[in-house]
Amino acid sequence: MNAAAPGAQPLAEAVREQMYARDHAARALGITVEAIGPGFARCRMAVRQDMVNGHATCHGGLTFTLADAAFAYACNACNRATVAQGAQISFIAPARLGDVLIASAREQSRAGRIGIYDVEVAKEDGTVVALFRGTSYETRDAVIAAGRSGAEA
Repeated sequence: MNAAAPGAQPLAEAVREQMYARDHAARALGITVEAIGPGFARCRMAVRQDMVNGHATCHGGLTFTLADAAFAYACNACNRATVAQGAQISFIAPARLGDVLIASAREQSRAGRIGIYDVEVAKEDGTVVALFRGTSYETRDAVIAAGRSGAEA
């Protein structure tokens, strides 16, 4: 990953605002995007009662959703509309009711329209809960259309 161009950080922040305004799934799950930059995003989610499965642990699908959200924000941060082409996750340790999970996504490679991103999901104490790898595909669109500000939805 190359050094960010001037203006890349404000653009990433505008992309976050634009995407989050339309991201009903993340908002419904209480996922917040606490940091973003070119090829990077960090999301947070508290494990609620309605997220716990029959083993008294956070449902794996919700851990995946948190990782996928961080992946989405990281690969769209440069204002190139990008979607998931595929993803896999390995569950390392359980998360439980009341745990706060932090998913940190980083771009590993971007060649042409394909990107590869690694996401680590950890508890606040640093215990790794899951490792996720996503492959992205860049469409020919922008997240924020020309002439629109990050404040518009």
